Amino acid sequence: MLQRSPRILSVVWGTIVAEDLGAVKDLKAWPGGAREWDWGETGTRHSPGIQPADVEELLVAGATTVVLSRGMEERLEVAPATLELLRAGGVEVHVAETSEAVEIYNDLIPTAPVGGLFHSTC
Repeated sequence: MLQRSPRILSVVWGTIVAEDLGAVKDLKAWPGGAREWDWGETGTRHSPGIQPADVEELLVAGATTVVLSRGMEERLEVAPATLELLRAGGVEVHVAETSEAVEIYNDLIPTAPVGGLFHSTC
């Protein structure tokens, strides 16, 4: 049985607070865990945006639904290859501004193995 994804308790400019983790700038969450999302691991930049390598950890953890935040000012893009990878794998994808993405993610926790990437600034 998959573990529940941790709730996001709050989000303000520059800080996201997640259950069982605490405060981070950017968050990567999945069924059973969460950690700070370090863009440097995959070379992510605002453009071309979220890379396929950024979502791999979520899929390995069993996420069948993924929420991708575009930042508070929606400056973070999502690379087309990332959406192609997720959709080809039958993963339900939601892309939204960060506050909206957090709401979508928290609403999905009780009903789906959900993962997400959340950017707390621009």
